[in-house]
Amino acid sequence: MFKKILLASHGTPGSRAAELKALEMAGDGSTIHHLIVVPELWKGMKGDDWLQNGSTRDKYGEYIESLLEQEIRDLVNKLTEEMGERNIGYDFEVVVGEPGKCLLEVGNRDEYDLVVMGSRRPKHVEGLRSKIATEPLVKSLNAALLIAPFPA
Repeated sequence: MFKKILLASHGTPGSRAAELKALEMAGDGSTIHHLIVVPELWKGMKGDDWLQNGSTRDKYGEYIESLLEQEIRDLVNKLTEEMGERNIGYDFEVVVGEPGKCLLEVGNRDEYDLVVMGSRRPKHVEGLRSKIATEPLVKSLNAALLIAPFPA
């Protein structure tokens, strides 16, 4: 079992597969550091193309941010409970940026035994398809990288 795991997930089905794999790989007394990356594209979700005045645009931006915050809160609460039931230490951080670069930076900032992330969403599954280049991660991470397969 691995003692110190970095988990990259954000609540999608593919990320859930990574969460379950991290739980499987962690032993009693292990620690999982959960990295949640909010892609930079969300910063531009202000509705500029259809909202006509600044105050409405700002309110819409605040609304989008509140939705993201609630999704993150729900995810963290669920994982906190799951980790606690298994005697696994859990902490998290949220960053805004390009997912691959953020994972590499956080992955090398501390010493981890294992880094776990989900695989790319298949083309036939609806939703945003992440384009994280795995080769730079494999070459540059100071820990083993496990890519959990997308759930069947």
